Amino acid sequence: MTGWLDDNLVSVIDGVAFGLLLFTLAVGLSLVFGMMDVLNLAHGTLYLVGAYVAYALSDGSLPGLLIALAAGAAVGTLGGAALTLLTQPLARRGHLDQAVLTLGITFIAADLLTSAFGGEVLPTDPPSALRGSVGLLGHTYPVYRLAFIGVAAVLAALVYLVFERSSLGALVRATVADRDMVRALGVDTRKVLYGVFAFGAALAALGGVLGAPILGPGPGVDEKVLVLSLVVVVVGGLGSVRGALVGALLIGQVQTLGVALLPEYAPFLLFGTMLAVLVVRPHGLVPSAVTT
Repeated sequence: MTGWLDDNLVSVIDGVAFGLLLFTLAVGLSLVFGMMDVLNLAHGTLYLVGAYVAYALSDGSLPGLLIALAAGAAVGTLGGAALTLLTQPLARRGHLDQAVLTLGITFIAADLLTSAFGGEVLPTDPPSALRGSVGLLGHTYPVYRLAFIGVAAVLAALVYLVFERSSLGALVRATVADRDMVRALGVDTRKVLYGVFAFGAALAALGGVLGAPILGPGPGVDEKVLVLSLVVVVVGGLGSVRGALVGALLIGQVQTLGVALLPEYAPFLLFGTMLAVLVVRPHGLVPSAVTT
């Protein structure tokens, strides 16, 4: 086992990095779908916009990255607010109408972004201070990916504390469980739910900014990350922060180790994993008590 881990250590760490990137995407999608009952198929577009923001604003310095993060968060929040307003009239019309609307927004946004930035995947370099590689247990590994793992892990912990261990998170869960009761206590439940949507959208855009050096912006990237995010949500459990994290880390390993060890079967491993989880646990590995 030790020999196998040493041989595949880089792939395992890559899986952690990719899994945490998927978490920043999937947790917002999971919360919006699980708590607001809105199927947002434009979620991948928010990542793509954030990645293009990183490409446009990052100048190879840490301050440039911070500026891109601030801009990405702002754009994501505004995008989430716009999507909230657009999907609100369809709240009582079911998921199909929501899916058609948000999918249409995805196509329009993809065409606009391709017109603005071209049809090629754009390489986005990390800040110069985070370039290069370092020694890690007898292997070399990119500095930026290690830094990304640290930042994304802190972000995951903060999201967990906010939604699972704070009074704000309790208010959100109470709003989902019994909206009328919370409204009777004088709370504007629309602001609570809209805030969840905007927060999830901002996370996706931030994931795009941070993930641009790993999964750069280009046509089709939004579709790829959307599919992976949906798989993470199904595997981890709808509306659950812990479920999103567990599912994302699992899918990250399936994707990276699958390509490294079983490249001929890699296209089938993703959905095979999802099928296996659904057979054993139909509601996901760690479903939210509110949504089950």
